[in-house]
Amino acid sequence: MIKKELFILALLAAVSVFGQNIKTVQLRPKNNPNFYAPIVRLGRVLELSFDDLEGDSKQYQYKIEHMTHDWKPSSMTSNQYIEGFNQNEILNFTNSFNTLQSYTHYSVEIPNQNTIITKSGNYLISVINEEYEVVFTRRCVFYEDITAVGVAVFNSRDASTANRQQTVQFIVNHPTLQINIPTQEVHVSLFQNHNWNTAITNLEPVFIKPQQLLYNHTVKTNFWGGNEFLNFDTKFIRNASLNVARVEEKEVYHSYLYTDEPRAEKTYTYNPDINGQFVVRTTERNVAYNQDDTEADYSLVHFSLDAFEPYENKDVFVYGAFNNYQLSEENRMTYDASQQIYKAVIPFKQGFYNYSYVTLDRNNNINLHEIDGSFYQTENEYTAIVYYRPFGGIYDRVVGVGYGFFNQNR
Repeated sequence: MIKKELFILALLAAVSVFGQNIKTVQLRPKNNPNFYAPIVRLGRVLELSFDDLEGDSKQYQYKIEHMTHDWKPSSMTSNQYIEGFNQNEILNFTNSFNTLQSYTHYSVEIPNQNTIITKSGNYLISVINEEYEVVFTRRCVFYEDITAVGVAVFNSRDASTANRQQTVQFIVNHPTLQINIPTQEVHVSLFQNHNWNTAITNLEPVFIKPQQLLYNHTVKTNFWGGNEFLNFDTKFIRNASLNVARVEEKEVYHSYLYTDEPRAEKTYTYNPDINGQFVVRTTERNVAYNQDDTEADYSLVHFSLDAFEPYENKDVFVYGAFNNYQLSEENRMTYDASQQIYKAVIPFKQGFYNYSYVTLDRNNNINLHEIDGSFYQTENEYTAIVYYRPFGGIYDRVVGVGYGFFNQNR
């Protein structure tokens, strides 16, 4: 179980056919489309992009703030971690081309000539509208490559969960970094599939050796294996394709997915996925223009989930990186008793998407595997981030990042 507040997004008064107007937020390393995490070495560049479905040009600004290892505001002032300005207008925007749903695509590179980041650490990027309201936020990490972090993943060592959980263990080698009291100077965040909601923190090394910290826990670093993500493909938006049963063209495109079944009681089946992420792409580009960012159209994607009866005292959501793993009114499903299915209709830009189904109880506990099940064989990616603040230090440096994979099926 993961405890999390349910954020119900307020619907805007004047919006497009989709409701809330900001969609397809991406924050990824520049020129590395196959890496989805906003984690880069200090000095390298992230690209932030998003669409405004109202389709007109607005004055959006970005603001970047340094955070502690546990995502609280840093005690530093902006001129201690940025050369230039920590808040600037987003000047790069382009209108969509030849799409039923008009939109404006915005993008900005961070760092840039006006915002040079000088310190490693956690950073929170906020996008602010013309009324100086925060439209959305995203987390990112800039790290110093001064430790080597090795991550290994096994099926659970706990006999009671061996078939459903995975154990993550890692080693931090720090030959050039003097760490006097690791339990006080070092913090670690460990999470699954680039989803901060799954993060395990407050971990201490099991063994401390000269220039090496060993985090070979057998219970504290257990994660539910979950199941392979479901997916759909709308790169060719006019026709049915992978897991899309049919398409209708109305005021916008409507893509109807095949009805999904709960998988918790089914046998595990390997199905390659991209660990909850998504890729924006269209196969219907104008040859002369050739831009996925502004030529990919939007469709209203219709989800349905078989359920003989509704989950008692629980809400069901469509879940994935497409909206930063948030729970909102938009991705909450409604139960249709006449058809005995849950339904949801959500706008998606053309591309390939992973998703799953989760439940939320009345105490705001999210269950990631009640519907889709949890299996130790599931292919997952794990990230370990190492923070270091020596005595007298004023901020949490990120001194190393490690990645580990569990794939029983390769």
